[in-house]
Amino acid sequence: MAKRMIVMLLTVGLLFGAIFGFQAFKAKKIKEFMAAMKMPPAKVTAMKAELHDWQPKLDAVGSLRAVHGVDVTSEIAGLVREIRFTSGDEAAEGQLLVQLNADADLAQLRALEAAVDLAKTVYERDQAQFKIQAVSQAVIDADTADLKSKEALAAEQKAIVEKKAIRAPFAGRLGINAVNLGQYINPGDKIVTLQSLDPIYADFTLPQQQLARLVIGQTVTATTDSYPGRAFAGTITAINPKVDPETRNVQLEATLANPRHLLLPGMYASVSVEAGRPASYLTLPQTAVAYNPYGESVYLVEEGKGPDGKPLLTARQTFVTVGETRGDQVAIVTGIKPGEMVITSGQLKLKNGSPVVIDNAITPRNDPAPRPVDQ
Repeated sequence: MAKRMIVMLLTVGLLFGAIFGFQAFKAKKIKEFMAAMKMPPAKVTAMKAELHDWQPKLDAVGSLRAVHGVDVTSEIAGLVREIRFTSGDEAAEGQLLVQLNADADLAQLRALEAAVDLAKTVYERDQAQFKIQAVSQAVIDADTADLKSKEALAAEQKAIVEKKAIRAPFAGRLGINAVNLGQYINPGDKIVTLQSLDPIYADFTLPQQQLARLVIGQTVTATTDSYPGRAFAGTITAINPKVDPETRNVQLEATLANPRHLLLPGMYASVSVEAGRPASYLTLPQTAVAYNPYGESVYLVEEGKGPDGKPLLTARQTFVTVGETRGDQVAIVTGIKPGEMVITSGQLKLKNGSPVVIDNAITPRNDPAPRPVDQ
């Protein structure tokens, strides 16, 4: 009986030993398999955070407008007798552009001027008669009133004649002619556009939060896709005293120098206002920053050693405070120090402690003033 119990106990012991031995062997193999399947270090791009000079700017999109711009029209109806300009000409102030037929008006003017001369002669003769008391004061008063009335009629007719000569109200560039010889035009009909091009206005808006950073005389730079790579300098000359209640934006007017007449009214332009003194900021490509509801963060590269004692680079997430952006760059206000290595791309596959390898063969753009490149 005792022998049978001993045999059973030995059998059970051997059975449990085999089971536990198999489990240990299995766990070892799984551990070895997981070690063999360990992911390689993630490839990332990285750069050292450095201080750069930074001119704070406010950017907006604006529209160009002539300082003086008008569609030249006629105040009076008439037949076009002469056209004294060519499309695209530079016109001087007061230059005759179009002459309407004024023959009948000139004849009427001469008749009225003759009536004025006669009334003046009568007045002067009666003045001489009055001195010797040959006529009464009533006659002199009637002569005076008659002379003034005829002078007024002549002045009115002269104004009508002058309206038949349509002149440039200011100096500028003429547009395309819209009338022809012999054409009958009515008051308000467009003859030609006239635009003063130097200087030229740029109208744009900025949020009301930026009002404290805006003053008359601030330097403005405007660019347009019509002239890639060229910048046009100017200054703020007017700030609207009213904020738009619907958009909460304030309208501004900048005056730009345009001596070569490259900028034309109606163009749109990108406007940049220098708002404040230059400062130094740590700058990074915008791709380096992860924007999240709970805050912005970047990954830093830390040097260490792996389990085998070899050098190992790992990623560490840190939160930052970002400032303004310019081109491809963003200013970092707090969170990192100069000289720290920051990962600029490849962060999506990282977490704290992830091993990384830096490969800067292709790096994100880091241009403060990028321009489109035709491929």
